[in-house]
Amino acid sequence: MERAKGHAVPIEFRTLSMQVTETQCSNKTGDFKTIKGKNKDKDDDVAEPETDFFSTIDFHKLTVSEVSLRFNTNETLGLSQAEAQRRLTSNGPNTLDSRKPSYIKKALGYVFGGFCSVLWIGVITFFVCWAPVLQPEPIPTNLALAVLVIFVIFLQASFSAFQDYSTAKVMSSIMDMIPADCMVIRDGQLVKVPASTLVVGDRVSLSLGNKVPADLRLVQASNDTRFDRAVLTGESEAIEGATHYTDENFLESKNIAFMGTHVVQGSCVGVVVLKGNDTLMGRINKLTTGRKEKVTIIQQEISRFVRIIVCLTIFLATLILSYWAGFLHVKYREFMPVNVLLVTLMGCVVAFIPEGMPVCVSLTLMMIARRMRSNNILPKALTTVETLGCVNVICSDKTGTLTENKMFVTNIAFLDNESTPDEARAKIEKQSNFKTLPLSEEAPSVVALRQLQLATLLCNNATFDPETLNFPVPERTVHGDATDSALLRFSAQVADTSDLASCFERTQEIPFNSRNKWMMSVYQGSAQNPQPIKVLFGSDMMNAGMTANEKDTQLVFVKGAPDVLLPHCTSFVSGVSNISQSLTSEWSAELSRIQMQWSRQGKRVLMLCKGRFSPYLAEARNTTGTSVSTAHQEELARQGLQELCIIGLIGIMDPPRPEIRDTIASCRRAGARFFMVTGDFGLTAAAIAKQIGLFSSHREPDTYEDVVDPSRKGTKNGLDTSYDDLGVFEPGRPRFREGTSLLLTGTDLCRISPGEWDLVCAYEEIVFARTSPEQKLKIVTEFQHRDGVVAVTGDGVNDAPALKAADVGVAVVSGSDNLQKVIGYLLPAGSWSEIWPVLINTFLGTPLSLSSFLMIIICCFTDGFPCTALVMEQEEFDLLALPPRNSKKEHLITAKIYLQSYVFIGSVMTFFSNMLFYMYIKEYTGVPFKDLVFTYGNPNFESRYPHIDDDMFNNYYVNTGQCVTFIALVIMQWGNVLSIRNRRMSILQADPIRPKRRNLWLFAGMFTSLLMAIFVTEVPWINQIMLTNPVPIKYWFLPFPCALAVLLLDETRKLMLRSFPNSIFGKLAW
Repeated sequence: MERAKGHAVPIEFRTLSMQVTETQCSNKTGDFKTIKGKNKDKDDDVAEPETDFFSTIDFHKLTVSEVSLRFNTNETLGLSQAEAQRRLTSNGPNTLDSRKPSYIKKALGYVFGGFCSVLWIGVITFFVCWAPVLQPEPIPTNLALAVLVIFVIFLQASFSAFQDYSTAKVMSSIMDMIPADCMVIRDGQLVKVPASTLVVGDRVSLSLGNKVPADLRLVQASNDTRFDRAVLTGESEAIEGATHYTDENFLESKNIAFMGTHVVQGSCVGVVVLKGNDTLMGRINKLTTGRKEKVTIIQQEISRFVRIIVCLTIFLATLILSYWAGFLHVKYREFMPVNVLLVTLMGCVVAFIPEGMPVCVSLTLMMIARRMRSNNILPKALTTVETLGCVNVICSDKTGTLTENKMFVTNIAFLDNESTPDEARAKIEKQSNFKTLPLSEEAPSVVALRQLQLATLLCNNATFDPETLNFPVPERTVHGDATDSALLRFSAQVADTSDLASCFERTQEIPFNSRNKWMMSVYQGSAQNPQPIKVLFGSDMMNAGMTANEKDTQLVFVKGAPDVLLPHCTSFVSGVSNISQSLTSEWSAELSRIQMQWSRQGKRVLMLCKGRFSPYLAEARNTTGTSVSTAHQEELARQGLQELCIIGLIGIMDPPRPEIRDTIASCRRAGARFFMVTGDFGLTAAAIAKQIGLFSSHREPDTYEDVVDPSRKGTKNGLDTSYDDLGVFEPGRPRFREGTSLLLTGTDLCRISPGEWDLVCAYEEIVFARTSPEQKLKIVTEFQHRDGVVAVTGDGVNDAPALKAADVGVAVVSGSDNLQKVIGYLLPAGSWSEIWPVLINTFLGTPLSLSSFLMIIICCFTDGFPCTALVMEQEEFDLLALPPRNSKKEHLITAKIYLQSYVFIGSVMTFFSNMLFYMYIKEYTGVPFKDLVFTYGNPNFESRYPHIDDDMFNNYYVNTGQCVTFIALVIMQWGNVLSIRNRRMSILQADPIRPKRRNLWLFAGMFTSLLMAIFVTEVPWINQIMLTNPVPIKYWFLPFPCALAVLLLDETRKLMLRSFPNSIFGKLAW
């Protein structure tokens, strides 16, 4: 059998992918210009990414001496303090730009935006009516109303400000990427300076745990220097540092340390080549902060609702004003003088505008956001929460989102035997004593497993945190990079290593680096217990305290990529017989087969080998003039790689989250497409996509070539398929092709033209691999231009631009239902039932049955507590079974909600509340309703009780009657809140007490609103200032059957809806 050619070219399993040269785009779409689509609003322009100047930078290609020459810095002394100060003055500090908000403009927007602009008119009017020009005595009630409305305005403004604060807090985390201080060589001295004072040419010294303060060109680095770039790439694998360039691409060369990354191993010195906004971090920051804030869908819906309510309010106010000018002012001048007219008009405004709605909506969004945070989901802003219900495209990062961001060993293999860690553990437990040292009489297969276990344990620089050693192995904290951590967990999982590790003593090592691409460690037996190393690896193994001779050797472990180590290997350990066998071409082909099979499953493959090192020969050959340590290292590398024996292969992967397959299926069932956008290698990303169900077909996904040449797909898969008929995109819900999957890389994205993006956006299953931050941003905007409502998930700074551009920063779909219930609850009492007393007073000439003060209390206080409890409701049915709400056509507050809240529930509550008002007036004054109608301030008092005069009637009994109306509305809202919590189901099927739909917060909200009602009507100083009075006990109980009637009437509607879903009840149901 010929040797397989697959191992001739290394497979890149995980590499940093910033795609600089790839973003130097082709002549089709190289400039990344935005599409001037028909659906793109003028205010939705996306800032074009800046020119990719990184592709023209050659700092990484310079030698160390050329770097010093280019930046005019001394290799030993660094910059002088005077020169550093001059450069700082000339070029500015090492800081990232942040957009300074106009706090005055924001404050004015909070105070005068939305309903507040209309309420300010009410404030001015109440102030004017407090001390009218033609009336000698001030009216303190109007002053109190003005103060109360101002309080409501600032209450709304404070909630709006809190929303913006939460947004800024989430999206400003990128500014924390710059360390406060750093160590710099100036005038030959190592000094600590503020990171903001760094200048180009400074020599910065970094060690373990330091954060990189600018983009540095490394000029010195220890062999074990490694950087954690997860904050930029989202990947958990640490990147080794180097002093020579390893890639033509500046952003992929390992002799560059980027601002914001961490040193996780070793130490180094680097020269600042880019600072502040010129760094990679600065560029990402520019993409994030340079975008104009987008108006969210909930903000659009609230603005639309405000416009509707304001227009209706203006219409009613105009109607009242016209009626007053044409009739009342002419015939009944004393009934409504000018100051009373103004108060009446403002009463109309206060009545029809649900002042508490912005506060209640904000509280609802805060509660939803808190729930999401408890599940480790952080929305970029409160106002994006409702948009979740409209999402039809979800772009998810891979590492840490779709996967657990914890690397584990999933497969082990000898060339003649494959197994899993669990199978290896079971074999050792069955055929050996799990917690004892290996013995010579153990089964050969167990000894082979012990050798592999030892190789993963000893050729490793990771350690367990001592405080977590008593925890189960998967839960222990590990100090070290991701790969070493995975190997360490594997060694502890297979068998207990606590006694075994102490039997081996490390004498020297060569750390993993970009030049060698392998790690080597050398061991001898310990002086206390040298037996295990001799049992497992031969009797000629040295132990501590021995004097080396020509026959004694030390044990060498080497780990690295199979392609790198294979040329140095001549034999392998049989997993069955534990005998070393010659590595023939057939066995090499078998090794390549295992490697390719695992890599296609998304696994990283490492090979572990053993060899021998003779200290005696090393000393004998050190006859050169080089230093002892250098010669020893060279001899160690030469001997250690000579005639290696392959112990086995290890397959490592970042496993998918166990729940992610069901999550993707649920999102698709809801009508949302789920895409992966990652910086990882395409082969790995595609393999993960198949594992989690993102790619639902077993066939190979389409590529860019299939998009360009549609006929190629049919040929590739043996099908007669054409992509020419895509149909027309429906606004808000694009048509896509079911069952089609696509894999695109960063290189492909650079070549895609606007027409080809139409084809790409029609796919159901897409993986975007090896993408840079600007490409993630472009993916989001391309789908948005085609009427997609895009949600983006991610946790790295590289996700920040896309997160900010997205409609939603998280991927859940349960926001709209409860919000509609909240609004549906607020409108009947907080708007409809409040406007009718004003209209009845104006057009029928009866006393006003509800004062402006009590209207505001209902809107902002008594309704607020039960409506907040509505957000605690569990879903009535599987919301994911519904398609995403079409934000272009289906509004949050629809005509059906107005019909339910105003015409149905609102009218019932209006009837009962006014009925109780006139019932109270009849009972306590003797004046019936018929004697009050069309009297316009001159009622027929023939039936009035003799002891009641006009002043007592108007200033006591009418005021008390208004409190009766108020109490009635508060209590009837309890029936409303119990009915509106279910759209279709009966309260008998889904009551708030039984566990399935339990929501005891509703009763807490009702009780709190009752306390507020008691406070308003019973506290003497409130009675005196706001003209309220205690309500007779009878009228505290009469509203309860009215509330029951509200509940039963809506239950009847739901029964008809369930029984006749296609009838008029189904068509009008909200």
